[in-house]
Amino acid sequence: MARQLAYHEIHEVFARFQAVEPEPKGELEHVNAFTLLVAVALSAQATDAGVNKATRALFAVVDTPEKMLALGEEGLTEHIRTIGLYRQKARNVIRLSQILVESYGGEVPSSRAALQSLPGVGRKTANVVLSMWFHHPAQAVDTHVFRVGNRTGIAPGRDVDQVERAIEDHVPAPFQKHAHHWLILHGRYICVARKPKCGICPIRDLCLYEEKTL
Repeated sequence: MARQLAYHEIHEVFARFQAVEPEPKGELEHVNAFTLLVAVALSAQATDAGVNKATRALFAVVDTPEKMLALGEEGLTEHIRTIGLYRQKARNVIRLSQILVESYGGEVPSSRAALQSLPGVGRKTANVVLSMWFHHPAQAVDTHVFRVGNRTGIAPGRDVDQVERAIEDHVPAPFQKHAHHWLILHGRYICVARKPKCGICPIRDLCLYEEKTL
């Protein structure tokens, strides 16, 4: 695990990320808070591209928890059959839709605790929704963020909770809103798991990774 980069180094890292992509966006397609919540819940152990392919037709006709309940578990299953763990995910989406209708007036709640009380919604999913829809500086740590945080020294930690805390504690406030998006995109397209593309990395000189590639 790399050491924690110093404040001025962290600031420079995110200034460069911002220069490359001033307004990074999540890649899951959605039309409102509910479809975002469903898309993120479905994305566990699946790619964003795979989820988007399965949900395009679904979200064209189902964009509220009430419509999801009307579709039913079997109907939802047919839409998401290409996604891993689709049967369990279908059950969770139907259950969370029912809870949203019964307890939240059909609206997606905007607190982490309320979101995490929903079936199939963990801290990472809750943080993605809080960040992308409610513009709260929540840091969702997936495999990309965990890898980049530890490999570079941006946010080292032994588990996802430590990496999340490191981002919150060390990334300067002006960059908090988009921090996890920049880290996800960096990990997805440049700082990949095998053979990272260090030759085109905008933070190569700041990164603490010892096994840099050409």
